[in-house]
Amino acid sequence: MSGELSRNINISEPRWDQGSFMGRAKHFFMVTDPRNVLLSSETLEEARVIVENYRKGVVRPGLTEDELWRAKYIYDSAFHPDTGEKMVLIGRMSAQVPMNMTITGCMLTFYRTTPAVLFWQWVNQSFNAVVNYTNRSGDAPITMNQLGAAYVCATSGAVVTALGLKSLTKHLPPIIGRFIPFAAVAAANCINIPFMRQRELKYGIPVLDEEGNRLGQSTNAARQAIVQVVVSRIGMAVPAMAIPPVIMNALEKKAFMKVFGNVVLFSVHLLIFSFVTQNLFGSMKVSSLEPELQESIRKSSPHTDMVYFNKGL
Repeated sequence: MSGELSRNINISEPRWDQGSFMGRAKHFFMVTDPRNVLLSSETLEEARVIVENYRKGVVRPGLTEDELWRAKYIYDSAFHPDTGEKMVLIGRMSAQVPMNMTITGCMLTFYRTTPAVLFWQWVNQSFNAVVNYTNRSGDAPITMNQLGAAYVCATSGAVVTALGLKSLTKHLPPIIGRFIPFAAVAAANCINIPFMRQRELKYGIPVLDEEGNRLGQSTNAARQAIVQVVVSRIGMAVPAMAIPPVIMNALEKKAFMKVFGNVVLFSVHLLIFSFVTQNLFGSMKVSSLEPELQESIRKSSPHTDMVYFNKGL
């Protein structure tokens, strides 16, 4: 696209219509594009400058709409939406597909021995802890003591859950054992996410109007955000961790699976995971907020009925 770039482009919203399947698919693939993990610090910084300047009304000469959107998606892939800080590499959205594919594939493959269950559940929950911290909602800091306590509780809970379930399935059909990783992950998410985001429950998260103006902090919004993330995390795990065991149980009797079993498992998981994602933003009615915050919003923005918040990943 050539010519002068319009300053009326709303880069706070996805580029494509989210009411259509293709629009959601294009947005998803841009947000989770693994190639963004390989971008240099200079490229990330250039994208940050373009986005922040555009929001201030400053447009670089010669900048096209395609370049603006490319910079916006690069910016979103590496910088926290609330704090603006550069996120830890493996906690970024662009790292989710390769990291989850690898870890989940290993959990589904190496589940028969106790050491393997112990190791891969620890790896998975350590990765989840990084993701939960990196993509936490709000801009309230968390101390190293709080972070350490949350990590220990979350990883311990996941490992204990996995080993407990494994001991219960010794005398059950083999296919039941294949669901141990999914059950452990589901249970661990209920521990990991609230622990890693406990500060939000105490101090709240920022709530915004539809124009992106900050209206205050809400603990009610934090509770809703965390519940939504827990539910969506478990829902996201269903296609990737509950369907492959059934497929693999049917295929493992085939001769070629003895040689290519792990390759097939990783391929099945990649195919399924590629179509799973979640929305990073939530909303709620003003009437559902804390009474004092409701009163404040009615005074400062009387026509606002809905507020929006970054619920995290």
